[in-house]
Amino acid sequence: MNKSDLVEAIASSADISKVSAARALDAAIDAIKAALQKGDEVNLVGFGSFGVDERAGRMGRNPRTGEAIEIKAAKVPKFRAGKGLKDAVN
Repeated sequence: MNKSDLVEAIASSADISKVSAARALDAAIDAIKAALQKGDEVNLVGFGSFGVDERAGRMGRNPRTGEAIEIKAAKVPKFRAGKGLKDAVN
């Protein structure tokens, strides 16, 4: 399922236009991004939690040349599925 499929599903489920569904989806995604940028965690009960993890810097190897390279520390987004989502999948 891609974004347009999701917008179509939201529109038919909520009985709204595709344009309104697309705006609502974009607003939800933007709100999640903004919260993660501030360092907050977003919890959607029954679905899951979005958060940010710190990944430490480390040394790696260029697979083509074998040369050692430094991989910088980074903040990475994470998602933990909630019980409701896990139960729905299984």
